[in-house]
Amino acid sequence: MEERLMTGTFQPEDSAVEMGLRPHTLREYVGQQAVKDSLSIYIQAALSRHDALDHMLLYGPPGLGKTTLATIVASEMGQNIRVTSGPAIERPGDLASILANLSQGDVLFIDEIHRLSRSVEEVLYPAMEDFAIDIMIGKGPTARSIRVAVPKFTLVGATTRAGQLSAPLRDRFGMLFRLELYKPEELAAIVKRSASILEVQAEDGGILEIARRSRGTPRIANRMLKRVRDYAQVKGGGVITIDIAREAIAMQGVDELGLDKVDRAVLTCMMEKFGGGPVGLDTLAATTGEDAVTIEDVYEPYLMQLGFLMRTPRGRVCTPAAWEHMGKTMPAAADEPQMKMEL
Repeated sequence: MEERLMTGTFQPEDSAVEMGLRPHTLREYVGQQAVKDSLSIYIQAALSRHDALDHMLLYGPPGLGKTTLATIVASEMGQNIRVTSGPAIERPGDLASILANLSQGDVLFIDEIHRLSRSVEEVLYPAMEDFAIDIMIGKGPTARSIRVAVPKFTLVGATTRAGQLSAPLRDRFGMLFRLELYKPEELAAIVKRSASILEVQAEDGGILEIARRSRGTPRIANRMLKRVRDYAQVKGGGVITIDIAREAIAMQGVDELGLDKVDRAVLTCMMEKFGGGPVGLDTLAATTGEDAVTIEDVYEPYLMQLGFLMRTPRGRVCTPAAWEHMGKTMPAAADEPQMKMEL
């Protein structure tokens, strides 16, 4: 899949800049106020007891700051953090090695935790509950299991697909937090802070314009800030004004609602070839040349949040708002039953 500007999924270009832009304390962390308020209380309580924080699950769309929040939790607790991901832990022995090398109170962050294999999960269960791991000694009839204690740690799991997490694993988390999409005002505060760190001159109008078109996602906002900064450096004397921001973002093929050429291609395909739908996911994938999973996970969510796309029992359907935004005339013979939302 071609890398897109308007996706919350981590891309190689994000690594160098993100590390410098990430906040280090709850006070610096913008947005997610309900999560911050709860975490502040839990952290203070754990510190007063000189105890490890309870295990925590963070879930929500990519790019909202789950990794950043895990790092902040470790920092606020005064502990080290060990970062890994579900796909990287291939065998139970890999997880056992990670757990054995933790220190008392450390934070273990597992990104994409829903991708852990079942055999690895089985090792994680006793580690989360009893802070011990079961190790098999020998093979065949003489094999036996011994239990080895591991330091008391805090597991912070992150996932974009909470529904794919197995029930036994999900039930072992004491705290579950959903990260919501950011409001434009919150994103503007993030962009302003990032611009200050990057030493970029930016007017309030330009900052808000970047925030409005960033799909409620800080990662996209910071990525877009870099693109607009480059444009302003060449075309605008180094200052990001509202006009410079609009020109730079338009050059990237992003419209006023944050839709890029791929989003518009999906809508155009549905409108011109299928009369706006209903159209099945596999048919849409074959027609647009995109993978069905990519359409469902990457393109559809934001279109549905805007109210441009609906899932019905018969397939995907473009809404009147989508037709209006694309500047196309909706067919007169609209089949109302098709617009019934899928439960």
